[in-house]
Amino acid sequence: MNYTPIQLKSQVDMERIIEINDSVYTFNCKEVSMLLTRVIAERALEQAYKSNPGPWADHARYVALACQNIASRCPHLDVDDAYIYGILHDIGRHAGVSSERHLIDGYRYCMERGWEKAAQICISHAFMIPDIETFIGVFDMPDEDKAFMAQFIKDAVYDDYDRLVQLCDALALPTGFCLLEKRFVDVAIRYGTHPATIDRWKAVLEIKEHFEKIMGRSIYDCLPGVIENSFEKRRKNEYELQR
Repeated sequence: MNYTPIQLKSQVDMERIIEINDSVYTFNCKEVSMLLTRVIAERALEQAYKSNPGPWADHARYVALACQNIASRCPHLDVDDAYIYGILHDIGRHAGVSSERHLIDGYRYCMERGWEKAAQICISHAFMIPDIETFIGVFDMPDEDKAFMAQFIKDAVYDDYDRLVQLCDALALPTGFCLLEKRFVDVAIRYGTHPATIDRWKAVLEIKEHFEKIMGRSIYDCLPGVIENSFEKRRKNEYELQR
């Protein structure tokens, strides 16, 4: 079931919801199934970061901002939905340091809360080519989980929210926005190259062109500091980004 995040009438309403759910939020949100707002998504990221601290959380924040900024120039996209899907795309990292396992962990995390579209994006963001064999990490999960993901990707119907997060995942480092090519090299250095690497890059570049046609401008026009951050000298041992 797809849904649109609701808008609460006041900050007081939001504070009451957060207070009610604060003690059960991380692993038991059955009580507020289907409720998903920017504040709830941000709280989810904060809780996940406490479980597994790392630069992945700042990466997720920049992905969310990139999604928001691009969506604001695409009439068919909702800015809040875009932001939420961006900030939750790596939420599976709450379960600890992992490679491809964070995809299925994120899917389950969101499905437990009734966030079906966010759950799909937890997996789909890593497969701009909908084929399980185009993975670039390690399948550190049981065989049945890999089989589930393979079928899920095969059956999934991508829309522009899936494509937006796939694009913005490649536009964000933990330090800020970056050129796609900077991110391509960053990931290749850490994961190595794969037979599907070039095809994955081409797919992301096609998504970039898709959104730029809708926007009528370069995506980089709405990513503040992208040039400065892309060419900033990387300090030794500054970070080890988890994709």
